[in-house]
Amino acid sequence: MTNPPGLGPHVVGQRVVVRRLVRGETGPTGGPAFTDLLGVMETWADGVTTIRDAEGAVTTIAVGDIVSGKPVPPRPSVRHRVSPEEAELRADAAWRARETERLGDWLLRASGGYSSRANAALAVGDPGTGIDEAAGRVRSFYAARDLPAWAQVVVGSDVHHALESAGWVLARPGEADTLFQVASVAQARRVVRRTLPDVVPPVTLTPACGPAWLADDTRALSHGDDAVGVLEGSAEVGFAAVELDGLVVAKGRVARGGETDDWAGITNVWVSPARRRQGLGTVVVGALLEWAAERGVTTAYLQTRGDNPPALAAYDRLGFVTHHAYRYLTGTAA
Repeated sequence: MTNPPGLGPHVVGQRVVVRRLVRGETGPTGGPAFTDLLGVMETWADGVTTIRDAEGAVTTIAVGDIVSGKPVPPRPSVRHRVSPEEAELRADAAWRARETERLGDWLLRASGGYSSRANAALAVGDPGTGIDEAAGRVRSFYAARDLPAWAQVVVGSDVHHALESAGWVLARPGEADTLFQVASVAQARRVVRRTLPDVVPPVTLTPACGPAWLADDTRALSHGDDAVGVLEGSAEVGFAAVELDGLVVAKGRVARGGETDDWAGITNVWVSPARRRQGLGTVVVGALLEWAAERGVTTAYLQTRGDNPPALAAYDRLGFVTHHAYRYLTGTAA
């Protein structure tokens, strides 16, 4: 059987448009009826192909009924038109530091040392003063709190280059940049439904992180109230947990900045080493996405280190793509 030009098994996974014959129907001119279908080709084998449209419906088409077709570019994403600066501000609202102070557009953040993001200046936009004065203000803020002077910068931004020119260096040498990744909540939920394990354990979702949820998080436990304050500090937050034999074996957190925020951040996804490769991570992420969907959230985001291939591959399967990268610089003297 000859494949229609431009189509075949080599385009499985790509977005395509096909024109096909509709058997048993007559077209407006009295001849055969044809219809067009736009979607992602999922399979091509044994003389048939399957295409999933934007609503998630799958259509099976006999290759012999295809009149024409071709791959088409991915649909432009509205979320990718959001600037890195705006995306970082949205993320800040879902991971609130215990203490903040404005410096123009910058945001100085401190939380007793719990988490890098909650203890680094969010250096995006205009600090409202020269870079040397701004850097000095950052140093003074963190020195007063007995914390190292760190700044979170968007890789390649003007602020990134300006701070490096002012002598700031990598805060964590040898560590890959963090990738800020975004996905459609609806699309990710569809993928999760298709990849859940045969037996799905119950997931609890609560608005607070209790002792059981925190039990395996030595970093959070060592920071006490500061950690709980950051974890629970967002306007809306949910803590998912899978509990087996009285222990939390998989968990995650989801949050957004307020009732009108249509972005939600997924953080703290963890599976017990003894329970990995059983689909529990997918179960947890699915529950976090459901929490977001119930609140009208359209965009999910997460932050993943660039040197974590397993996590990047897992999130890629859910439709997460990199929006921008960020890193931490320090101006603290050695």
